[in-house]
Amino acid sequence: MGTDDFENPRENTGKSKDGPTEDGTPSSDSSERPESLSSSESEAADDSQSIEDDSQSIEDMLLEFDQQEGLIRDRSLLDPNHIVEEDRIVGRDSQLQEVTKMLRVALGDNRPPNLFLYGPSGTGKSLITKAVCKNISEICETRDIRFGTIEVNCQDLDTLGVAIYELANCAADEAQVEVEVPKHGVATKEKWDELYRIVNENFDSAVFVLDELDMLVGRRDKQEPAFSRLLYQLSRAGANNELTAHISVVAISNDTKMMESVGSRALSSFTPEDVHFDDYDANQLQSILRRRQDAFFENVLDEDVIPLAAAFAAQTHGDARKAIDLMRVAGELAEREGDDNVREVHVRQAQDKVEKNRVLEVVRGISTQKKLCLYATAAVAAETANEAARSTTGYRVYQFLTDAIDAEQYHQETYVNKMKEMTTYSLVDFERRSHGPSSGMFLEFQFGERPETILETLREDSRINVVSPGEVSSVVKAQIRDET
Repeated sequence: MGTDDFENPRENTGKSKDGPTEDGTPSSDSSERPESLSSSESEAADDSQSIEDDSQSIEDMLLEFDQQEGLIRDRSLLDPNHIVEEDRIVGRDSQLQEVTKMLRVALGDNRPPNLFLYGPSGTGKSLITKAVCKNISEICETRDIRFGTIEVNCQDLDTLGVAIYELANCAADEAQVEVEVPKHGVATKEKWDELYRIVNENFDSAVFVLDELDMLVGRRDKQEPAFSRLLYQLSRAGANNELTAHISVVAISNDTKMMESVGSRALSSFTPEDVHFDDYDANQLQSILRRRQDAFFENVLDEDVIPLAAAFAAQTHGDARKAIDLMRVAGELAEREGDDNVREVHVRQAQDKVEKNRVLEVVRGISTQKKLCLYATAAVAAETANEAARSTTGYRVYQFLTDAIDAEQYHQETYVNKMKEMTTYSLVDFERRSHGPSSGMFLEFQFGERPETILETLREDSRINVVSPGEVSSVVKAQIRDET
């Protein structure tokens, strides 16, 4: 920026303090205080002085916060991904026994079977797998067996090549060695060979844990999804000695029908043992939270905090992750507000925040077309007594939205397929229903979160936000009237 952009502080040097300014008004010495101030000017001056007195440096604020007594004693217990002691695992005795029984053969330096763990989100699938593998690792260490757990979450892995590299990277971390091929710019076979090398050189036995495997779809031009090809290659590598270490593949999914999309070759080589995880009920969720309440200091949780957090989580497929998240967020909100206790109001505030964050996590990565399908369906659900939306009604609202923003409009079958795909995020579920014996069939969608939260979150997309919520509501109500 040039010097002409600023006023020169020396420009008026030598001019009389009482001389006129350029516009002819008399100037005054800025150092001279006027004889009197109006009341409003006096108040403003006092407020300014008060702000200066109250202002703190970042360091002062950090030190002050550090000296405050917090409410949370052990934050790791409020992390759903933290591997907890066995006595903190609630309501999963049969699943824990099954997984332990099948993976324990690794203790004898033998190959454990492959497993498929399925059920709704937050029902203990990952928790139990990690707990069992952690115990196996500790026992193997005493027996001089090199055991490794190679775990990846497939939610953000978009291609098979990226997934293979991530597995190699995790195996290298577990073995405390370096990956010797780049993430990009090399053939997929080179990544496979690097994964095999790391595992063969560093482990006698290993368990590959593929969490949320159904999310690894890969390129649409392939005949089968990427997760099917990954299962085939891993299980075949163990059988044909490309992997000399004994390996087991544990596939984890929220989608109970994932195996229906696995190709015939992968099915014949993978052949897993199935373990089903059902929803937690409200009482089990309370027990889970009570066994983690020592995360807080004594007597800081009000009596109704745990029952309320469990009740909120029970409404979302009995999701223990959500229950634990609610407790953490409620505690953090209470700390920020300087409260001495975590109270019901903090849980309710946490419910709003956690719910919105979960929806944000899902919608941030989906296409505009999926957002339009989801918005139309949630708009219908928000206006019905049971918060459900018929696919026929949702599609007509979708048509209105695409017309309103001049977006490409798909056929009803594509709209339905896109909504079905949303079930993998545990955000929406559906059932097939009929108008009656002489009428056609339709799908009825129901949401895992409040439809209003989904609508509010999706409106953060500027393309969707140009359509007035009131206008959408009027269209929905008209379509619902036409149904009856």
